[in-house]
Amino acid sequence: MHDMLVKLYDLPALDQAKAAARAHGIVVRRAIAPERIAVLAWVRAHFPTSIAEVETAFAQVPVACFVALRGDALVGFACHDVTARNFFGPEGVLETERGKGAGRALLLAALHTQRAQGYAYAIIGGVGPAEFYAKTVGAVAIEGSTPGIYASMLRQ
Repeated sequence: MHDMLVKLYDLPALDQAKAAARAHGIVVRRAIAPERIAVLAWVRAHFPTSIAEVETAFAQVPVACFVALRGDALVGFACHDVTARNFFGPEGVLETERGKGAGRALLLAALHTQRAQGYAYAIIGGVGPAEFYAKTVGAVAIEGSTPGIYASMLRQ
C-alpha cells in the first residue's frame, strides 16, 4: 500500500460534510478521553489492525481521534498524527454505514485539524481506498512510498 499526499490549503468545507452525514443521522465529533475504553473496544472488534494507533490518538491532548455516531452507537473513527506527525489515519467506517457521509466527514474533520495546526500538506499513510481519498480530497499517490514508514515494522 502506498502513501498519498493531500493539499490542506485546498480542502472541501467541513460544515457541508458534517451536515451531509447528519442528514443520515450520523454525528461526527472529536472523541474525548473518557471514551477511550469504549472506542478501543469497538476498534478492536471491527478494525483490530488499527488498535495501536487509536491508543496513541487517545494519549494526546486533545485526543487525535474523531468518531462518527448514530445515536449512542459508534459507526466510524479517524485519527491523525499518530504513526508520524502530519500523517492522517487510520480511518474506519462500518460497512453498513458506508456511503452515508461518515467517512468523508471524519476525513475532513481530521484534515481541517491538521491544517489548523499549521500544516500545508498531509500524508495519508498506507492507503487502502485510494479512489475514495483521491475523489474526496484530491489526494495523489506518492511515488516510491511502498512500503514507506511501515517497511521495518514488527508484526505479530
